[in-house]
Amino acid sequence: MTSPGESPAQKYARFDEHRKTPVFRDFANLYDFDLDGFQVRACTELEAGRGVLVAAPTGSGKTLVGEFAVHLALQQGRKCFYTAPIKALSNQKFNDLVDRYGADQVGLLTGDNSINGEAPIVVMTTEVLRNMLYAGSRTLEGLGFVVMDEVHYLADRFRGAVWEEVIIHLPESVALVSLSATVSNAEEFGEWLATVRGETATIVEERRPVPLYQHVMVGKRMYDLFADDDDQGAAADGRVNPDLLRVARDDWRAGRSRDRKPKRGDRSRGQNRFRLPTRFDVVDRLDAAGLLPAIVFIFSRVGCDAAVTQCLNANLRLTSPEERDRIREFVESRCRNLPDEDRHVLGYHDFLEGLSRGVAAHHAGMLPTFKQVVEELFADGLCKVVFATETLALGINMPARSVVIEKLSKWNGETHADITPGEYTQLTGRAGRRGIDVEGHGVVLWQPGIDPRSVAGLASTRTYPLRSSFKPSYNMAVNLVHQVGRGTARTLLESSFAQFQADKAVVGLARQLRKAEEALEGYAEAATCHLGDFMAYARLRRRLSDTETGLAKARRVDRRDEVVASLEALRPGDVIEVPTGRFAGMAVVVDPGMSSDRDGPRPYVVTADRHARRLSLVDFPVPVSAFTRVRIPKSFNGRNPQARRDLASSLRAKTHNLTPPPPGKAGRGGTAPRDRAQEHGEQEISNLRAELRRHPCHGCDEREDHARWAERHHKLERDTRTLQRRIEQRTNTIARQFDRVCDVLTALGYLDGDTVTAAGSRLMRIYTDMDLVAAESLAHGVWDGLSPSELAAALSALVFEARRADDASAPRMPGGPVKDALKHMVSLWSDLDALERENKLDFLREPDLGFAWAAYRWAEGAALDEVLTETDLAAGDFVRWVKQLLDLTDQVADAAGDTELRRTARKASDALRRGVVSYSSVAD
Repeated sequence: MTSPGESPAQKYARFDEHRKTPVFRDFANLYDFDLDGFQVRACTELEAGRGVLVAAPTGSGKTLVGEFAVHLALQQGRKCFYTAPIKALSNQKFNDLVDRYGADQVGLLTGDNSINGEAPIVVMTTEVLRNMLYAGSRTLEGLGFVVMDEVHYLADRFRGAVWEEVIIHLPESVALVSLSATVSNAEEFGEWLATVRGETATIVEERRPVPLYQHVMVGKRMYDLFADDDDQGAAADGRVNPDLLRVARDDWRAGRSRDRKPKRGDRSRGQNRFRLPTRFDVVDRLDAAGLLPAIVFIFSRVGCDAAVTQCLNANLRLTSPEERDRIREFVESRCRNLPDEDRHVLGYHDFLEGLSRGVAAHHAGMLPTFKQVVEELFADGLCKVVFATETLALGINMPARSVVIEKLSKWNGETHADITPGEYTQLTGRAGRRGIDVEGHGVVLWQPGIDPRSVAGLASTRTYPLRSSFKPSYNMAVNLVHQVGRGTARTLLESSFAQFQADKAVVGLARQLRKAEEALEGYAEAATCHLGDFMAYARLRRRLSDTETGLAKARRVDRRDEVVASLEALRPGDVIEVPTGRFAGMAVVVDPGMSSDRDGPRPYVVTADRHARRLSLVDFPVPVSAFTRVRIPKSFNGRNPQARRDLASSLRAKTHNLTPPPPGKAGRGGTAPRDRAQEHGEQEISNLRAELRRHPCHGCDEREDHARWAERHHKLERDTRTLQRRIEQRTNTIARQFDRVCDVLTALGYLDGDTVTAAGSRLMRIYTDMDLVAAESLAHGVWDGLSPSELAAALSALVFEARRADDASAPRMPGGPVKDALKHMVSLWSDLDALERENKLDFLREPDLGFAWAAYRWAEGAALDEVLTETDLAAGDFVRWVKQLLDLTDQVADAAGDTELRRTARKASDALRRGVVSYSSVAD
């Protein structure tokens, strides 16, 4: 590849570069296009023996760097592990590498599959590699490179810690290739990698390979979001399209006119402009504009399925007869192993009909096999539109020409929240296929009340910081103590990214602290008095002020308590005088209001002026007492004016010529201790005033000037102590948490100093979030004597989590021994929860019994149709939970040793691994 006009110097430079990186040059020749600058730099750094962090937008080709690591490992006769966060990505990369290097060179290790695990190239989920590191697997021998695809997953609060565990514990001889989405603190992450892994080059690529243009669809019309887009699809000056701003104003006016009563004959002509387009309208508009294939993000599984149904009902067809035949042939081939009796409940025929017309849904509730079919057909250009939830944005290689976001808010598990700029960037990052599209398009559907400036802010903000979610788990603790001892493990955990970020924050706080300490010296110097120690004098003044404030507050508290006691003593019919407020004067108590909470009693009274009101403590600055009584009729109703008049008349007659007691004399007795406390406080104030007068600085002419500086010193000193506390709290946070975890494990007998006990050895083999509940259940023999299907039901409570809290109400339960086992597990969790609270930890959730019946029935051999109907679960959810249950069942079998429980667990695994669960194992 010599350029015709190359000078001798350029030829020599190219020769010299080729000599330094021969493997990369051979690798680059495998491609029929020139590699981008960031790819070249990352690959040459890798060949030079350094680790690399590559942060680049979705679709920019950063996985090519991972593929070079594979190529380099083979050339050097070493192994390369390629890790991915989800099984679907692992399967996808496995197939890609098999196509390039052959089946004998590539292996796959996930929770479901073990294919050629000793091959020089092994694709695996990150959890599998973590487990290997803890077990000291021999498969690690000869390992030279580890590629961590989608490494920004370490921010995931549920699974992110696994990434940090792997990065920290990999042998030093292994070069790490970290591939990340664009994050705004890539340099910070790269700096941490360099501290724990050695030399690491951080390579950030901001530029998208395909420009992205942003639009807003109003009705059936598409508006550009920005007034002038640059070559990257963003506004050169951030200016929002004025036509879109005009639409927003018109929509606002139309909304106001709709709120008013329409005039006769007014049909509000413009209202249809702002109508939310149907999903069919959206697809039809994109098709007309040549913007297919497209991904339409709908943050609801039900919404995705409904969108496909709406398109079918509208008779939408996006494929040619030849494409339909190819789609049908492909789907039938890939789904040939699905049992005929299960196809109806899985919605196979509707799924096939939608795909044959070019539309499909993609979400976690679908069967994994169906999802993989959609991904492959979309990548081949046969499926034109996919209605997907946001999970599609997480790593699956499915680029499109256009991405549509139906709403800018989504359910986050607790509430409907606006999507963040980072989420918006991830979603729209799918738009624009490298080497196919000249430009990509992001489209937001107009919603009533939408602000184009807010959308522009989402589209132009590049703030997506990577935040560590690392925390030491019980399983991690026993594995680390077993490997290196408690002291070394503690030091090792202090090298986590979480602690690195905390320490970086401490640097800023420490800078503030140094400045504050310097200012304190200046303030102390300014407060210096020639007559004596003015700071000591200032402390005396402050003690006096604090004592006076405390005494006044105590008086107020005492008076309030007396008022409350006087109101609590009132009874219906008591006549009192309301001391102040709008309703001051004589009143009769109808209801003392004893049911009130912290606000104190709120008596319901009728005044002499016929007002019926519920009063509060504000109306009673002093205690009150009843000085006579009035009979209240049983049928009295405060809302009845006549009843109020009659009662007020009785009140006036009863109190005529009566003099009420002086205010403030009521209340409970026994106030002598309080009087003594008041006397003691007043005596202390007197003593402090005398001490102040005796102090030499009291007579200083500049006393008040000195006092102002001393007060500044005091306030800054108080702020400085707060800063010091914040620094102490952030320093060694991970290590302190590890200590608390070890304290719990020691209390339960899993650790004995630096020794892992027999119970701890069982815990080492259990990797679930509920590891300690599982280990305690093993230790207490909770699962002994259960049948395989009963064991499956019991274990399901440790993996299943209802999507929402109300999903888990009154679950159906199998009877017999398993019911007692589940009760025992919940009881164990309750004890562990109390122990965690004592140690300021919060790792374990309550076992969720919502999947027990489904697991039991499936292990018993029930048909899929029956299980899904009885449990109201989606097929994809069912398969996913059974697979997680299988993982735990295998871990329990491993931890149980040579016991009957191990044999039962193996039988449970065999009973669960059937039908759609076994057929989908290569697709999840």
